[in-house]
Amino acid sequence: MSKIERKAIDRVFILLGTALTAILLIAGGLAWYGYHFATESVRTELAQQKVYFPPKNSPAIAALPAADQIQVNKYAGQQLLDGQQAKVYANNFINVHLQKVAAGQTYAEVSTAAQKDPTNPKLQAQKAVLFQGETLRGLLLGSGYAYWTFGMIAKLAAIAAFVGAGIMAVLVLLGMQHLAKLK
Repeated sequence: MSKIERKAIDRVFILLGTALTAILLIAGGLAWYGYHFATESVRTELAQQKVYFPPKNSPAIAALPAADQIQVNKYAGQQLLDGQQAKVYANNFINVHLQKVAAGQTYAEVSTAAQKDPTNPKLQAQKAVLFQGETLRGLLLGSGYAYWTFGMIAKLAAIAAFVGAGIMAVLVLLGMQHLAKLK
């Protein structure tokens, strides 16, 4: 391969490397923005709700099964502010209490029974409690935990893009050094 051909190839790779570096920096910036937006949105919304985990060793925690106590005690007394906390509160606190409302039946099951027996006050009360509890649980898991998780994935993608951009930048600089030696 002639020196002129080698220079042309180096220039093409330097140009492609520079473009890829720029693309990775832009992608990383957008992913970082997504991470920040998602996690701050969740934090802001949850903070406004002013939900707190019960204090450590409280009767509310002591009434939970052992595995759920361990999870809830991790955040005992804290305000619910992030997706991981939302998941624990939804699955290990609210869900446990919901299981006791109607012997493990869901809102859909109790609602069906309540429609067949609309004058039964116990079914109507269970229906209302399950509706509210399952709605809150669903919101915490969907808008809290899931959205937070998307933010965490965006953070990892941003870091990977920035690392990739750094590696590409080093390769571009090495290519420029190589090109300078060929002159």
